[in-house]
Amino acid sequence: MPAAPDRQPGAAAAPGRLGIDIGGTKVALRAETGDGRIEESAFTWGVHQDADRDLADLAAHLEEFPGAADVRAVGVAVPATVGPDERITAWPSRPAWSGLALGPALRALFPGAAVAWADDGDLGALAEADAADCPHLLYVGVGTGVGGGLVLNGSLCPGPDRGSFEIGHLVIDQDGPECVCGRRGCLQATASGPATLAHAAALRGAPVTFDELRAGLRDRLPWAVAALDRTARALATAITGVGELVHPERVVLGGGFTAGIPDLLPRVTTHLTTHHRPGHPTPPLSPARLSGLSSLRGALLLARRL
Repeated sequence: MPAAPDRQPGAAAAPGRLGIDIGGTKVALRAETGDGRIEESAFTWGVHQDADRDLADLAAHLEEFPGAADVRAVGVAVPATVGPDERITAWPSRPAWSGLALGPALRALFPGAAVAWADDGDLGALAEADAADCPHLLYVGVGTGVGGGLVLNGSLCPGPDRGSFEIGHLVIDQDGPECVCGRRGCLQATASGPATLAHAAALRGAPVTFDELRAGLRDRLPWAVAALDRTARALATAITGVGELVHPERVVLGGGFTAGIPDLLPRVTTHLTTHHRPGHPTPPLSPARLSGLSSLRGALLLARRL
């Protein structure tokens, strides 16, 4: 963590900025204080809590977090679907939040500060585009679900006021597995970490843990290789479709599952090469630079824009 610059005794720090990444199991915070310091913190949600208890836990953590002491702008990354009335319409990981008026709840936590929120995948894309200095970038994050975002001309597309870039719910197979959203064939239902493990278990004929999948890939076991190949093929299909429509200069692949399975990125790249057509090559694919920190860094970038 950078050292704080010297200040005159008694001088008050200028208001800072705060980024918050609200996840289904964990909340991460990154503050940029007025005197140039970076403060970070995180905590884990309780199990089976309601939204009021979760918000109380967040408020209590903010009380103890020095970086939240004096902020003028707050950016929040959320995986939930938020309607135009600022209410959460769906969040499968924490269903008790459905119906919560997110805007008023966040503003109550930070009276006097400007507050904005956006989808965690969108903000991950914003941070990755900033890190890569690339104004036209597609980000795909593979973890418990599949998220992502698109940056065109340096701005989020379609933009927080119009909704999030839901690549995880792009239908890639009309006869595919059922998704948590209720449809069939969404990318997330085939290519998420849990979906990959479920397919590996079906091929093996026994449950498969994340570590067992890694070991199976290391040993080139057929059930492990085939399960990962199915995931890679699905991701390449979705990336190719987006590429045909908006032509990003670069695609980055991130998320916790990607970070833990090094074989995934080269396999996606292999499948992408099969989708080339004359005059329309697929965009280059590279690993996310910020890994699991992309959404949190994006939330802080959103705060900087307020």
